[in-house]
Amino acid sequence: MPTFSAPDGTQLSYRVTGDGDPVVCIPGGPADSVYLGDLGGLSAYRRLIVLDLRGTGRSGIPQDTTSYRCDRLTGDVEALRRHLGLARMDLLGHSAGTNIATHYAARHPEKVSRLALIGPSPRAVGVAITAGTRRELAQLRKNEPWFPAAFTALEAITEGTGSDWESIAPFFWGRWDATAQQHHAASRPSNQEAAALFAAEGAFDPENTRAVLRACDAPLLLLTGEFDLNSPPVSAAEIAEAFPDASLVVQPGAGHYPWLDDPGRFVATTEAFLRR
Repeated sequence: MPTFSAPDGTQLSYRVTGDGDPVVCIPGGPADSVYLGDLGGLSAYRRLIVLDLRGTGRSGIPQDTTSYRCDRLTGDVEALRRHLGLARMDLLGHSAGTNIATHYAARHPEKVSRLALIGPSPRAVGVAITAGTRRELAQLRKNEPWFPAAFTALEAITEGTGSDWESIAPFFWGRWDATAQQHHAASRPSNQEAAALFAAEGAFDPENTRAVLRACDAPLLLLTGEFDLNSPPVSAAEIAEAFPDASLVVQPGAGHYPWLDDPGRFVATTEAFLRR
């Protein structure tokens, strides 16, 4: 896998799949980027440049672990852009990686040509997702065989009396089948320190981020799943309000990994946006 040097000297890795114009992809987690795969076949239309965040995948572990903080990771994205020799770039983030992408767009609006946020996280722009919103959305799955145990665990988590995160996993996929279960195992964060420090104090300044995003004229796609408990459609709509040129797409029957639930629909939507 190709590598490049971050501003602090940490050696970072990325992988390239597909042909066509490049799209720089930022995974969530922080987790090994392998869970993104080729984004359901998007690599048939675009060259995907998928970053391994520092301390994950094949990227190096930094000497200064405070650099795991979300806002500081934007420096790694800028270093990758320079390494690739791109004047401007299409940028795609998933889940927690959408916070990094949003921070990057706020700091370097002139370097972003299009921005796609998949299963968007609301932290960077300060949108709150209530326990009631999550529980109401979860009720859409009430006819699933796994629902009773999963909903009981969800209620305990949202009430602050439980922490059985494994039991609520089925809520994050449109179909809780063998493929989803294998994907779940592959998408877990492997570097617990990186995950713990990602949202450390000072990582987010929503008011300032919203203010500077007004200068970002890049078209934005917010794509979330109908059942996405992590990124509920009503919350994604609120995130869209922070951007001057945002389009919201809710993929029917999908959870937090829409390229896995319906690859054809996901690729058609995302590729059409990136072609604008």
